[in-house]
Amino acid sequence: MSHTVLFVCTANVCRSPMAEALFNAQAQRIGENDHYVARSAGTWALNNQPASGNSIVAMTKRGIDLHKHRARTVTREMIDDAAVVLVMTRNHAEALKAEFPAHRPKIHLVSELTERMYDIADPYGSSIDDYETCARELETLIETGYPKIKAWISQGN
Repeated sequence: MSHTVLFVCTANVCRSPMAEALFNAQAQRIGENDHYVARSAGTWALNNQPASGNSIVAMTKRGIDLHKHRARTVTREMIDDAAVVLVMTRNHAEALKAEFPAHRPKIHLVSELTERMYDIADPYGSSIDDYETCARELETLIETGYPKIKAWISQGN
């Protein structure tokens, strides 16, 4: 049985696609890609938009290809199907918890993976250095917090 981890940001062209790809690469590296799979969406996505150019560059440097990514707006079905929902900002968390109150327990900030609560800055429209900073931060959070994601899934939230 495969459990879905849903990463959510605003437009689904920078942070959440990078997080999705980084999580899937981590699951692949440790041989758990049959058990855990990440997807991503945005609270205000323009459906079918490609990942931003700098997101593609930042992931390419990590051996990950984002060329096929297409943005999508988060739906009830995605939230229903996800074992855990990881959002980039407090605003994303508030919006999803208000729209999907039954799923409040499984919605978490990505930063909670390291026992902190802060927003992941949006690099959209910024320099490649800002994208690299965001990618490194997400990579660290996901690698460090991977066991915590698994624990949330096993606890049902």
